[in-house]
Amino acid sequence: MANFNKVMLMGNLTRDPQLSYLPSQTPVVEFGLAINRKWTSKEGESKEEVCFVDCRAFGRPAETLNKYMRKGRPLFVEGRLSFEQWTAQDGSKRSRHRVVVENFQFLGGPVGGGAGGEAGAAGGEPGPESQVEPETNGPVKGAHPPADDIPF
Repeated sequence: MANFNKVMLMGNLTRDPQLSYLPSQTPVVEFGLAINRKWTSKEGESKEEVCFVDCRAFGRPAETLNKYMRKGRPLFVEGRLSFEQWTAQDGSKRSRHRVVVENFQFLGGPVGGGAGGEAGAAGGEPGPESQVEPETNGPVKGAHPPADDIPF
């Protein structure tokens, strides 16, 4: 039987990312996402619910998320569900699902809306939204040709 474990979520961070390191010195960041759902009931009443999801990322993505994300910022994540079980200090059994982030995309513009970009946590470093794409010489793979070069 085939298996598939894929999660895609878009929401806002519920807290600042918490960066730590494994004994192997691999960076790990943990953060929470709040995903809102709005709908209208049969009676025409507006309803809303919020789903809170714990997330974890490793390696370079963990460092990037820690550097540029803060509480309240929007984020799109792709990953997989991970199930964790443990025994609490009071002896009770606990469990939870968590999303292990495999890919992500920053959403929204720079904080403050200014032309200078977002100030990073390290003191004035530009955010990812203000980085300039490198110039390319020649055609870009997958780009459309100019209108006068269409072969029909």
